[in-house]
Amino acid sequence: MKGLSKYLIFDWTAFSKDKGFMSVRVSEWKNPDGQILGVKVEALITDDQTDYGSPELAQANLYEKVVFKVPRQITVPPQVEIRPKGNVRATVYGDFRNQLSVTVEDIEIVEAPKK
Repeated sequence: MKGLSKYLIFDWTAFSKDKGFMSVRVSEWKNPDGQILGVKVEALITDDQTDYGSPELAQANLYEKVVFKVPRQITVPPQVEIRPKGNVRATVYGDFRNQLSVTVEDIEIVEAPKK
């Protein structure tokens, strides 16, 4: 059967509810032709209090990286707490369904850089 993946819905709100994200770096987001689509904000999950339903999975995604694709130019300093803002579209992909693609409208800086 074809096209089944478009019926799989990833609940970003539930997944991200009990997580903290820290910015690591920002780079250009380009399509395969080289056209700039916006920026990619790479973030580290610094807090994972999500209940995955099993004690063995406690903090299962702590220190995993997430890349937020933002379809416009923004500046996000490194090592600040961030949160995706606006409409979030998250899709699971990969042979083992263990990759996550996240496109967001904007990134909110929750905590300014420490001096």
